[in-house]
Amino acid sequence: MINQAATNSPKCVGVIMDGNRRWARQKGLPTLEGHRKGYNTFRDFISWADEAGIEQVIIYAFSTENWNRAAEEVAYLMDIFRSTLDEAVKTAKKFGARIRCAGKLDLLPDDLATRARALPEETKKFGSKELVLALSYGGRQEIIHATQKLIEAGVSSEDVTEETFAQELWTSGVPDPDLIIRTGGESRLSNFLPWQSVYSELFFTDTLWPDFTKREFEEILEAYGTRQRRNGR
Repeated sequence: MINQAATNSPKCVGVIMDGNRRWARQKGLPTLEGHRKGYNTFRDFISWADEAGIEQVIIYAFSTENWNRAAEEVAYLMDIFRSTLDEAVKTAKKFGARIRCAGKLDLLPDDLATRARALPEETKKFGSKELVLALSYGGRQEIIHATQKLIEAGVSSEDVTEETFAQELWTSGVPDPDLIIRTGGESRLSNFLPWQSVYSELFFTDTLWPDFTKREFEEILEAYGTRQRRNGR
């Protein structure tokens, strides 16, 4: 178990859960089985993060580009998210965390969108920690959305600052991630938190998400603790 007191521990962690489909292909299983196993890893990760003292977790669950996948796969993922949101409420209550979904929620099926929008109010008294599910999320779309909101509000160009702009992001109020982890062997962010990640520490691992373990997570936290974060200074 990592000694958190001896490290520079992150408070906010973003995760790009990549590799579910490749995991299934490697094992000769249907794609849907990869997503099922990935869902189990997601549940475990929340408890690992809680044990590590992490206060905010931002999970890249479904991107705006993912809508272009096969209809059967998308439908299956929507069913997983229905189960995820119901179980996430129980998990959040256990760990003292609020939940919110960040993204173009109007693209979700009506029942799922309604459920997603209700989560902040439903979980607001659970505690000070926060779980953010980036669901139907795209970073460029988020920036466009924030710009549109400022224009609609009649904010003058002179009054647009980093602070006022950040207030209109889907992640408003959530700290920028100290650390972003991507599994699956790709070394890019794929439209995940482009505004918020400018000073995040990035860790890329070849491990496919369903095979990601607590030990590997702890090793990443240990490596993070050795980095000096200057934030441009």
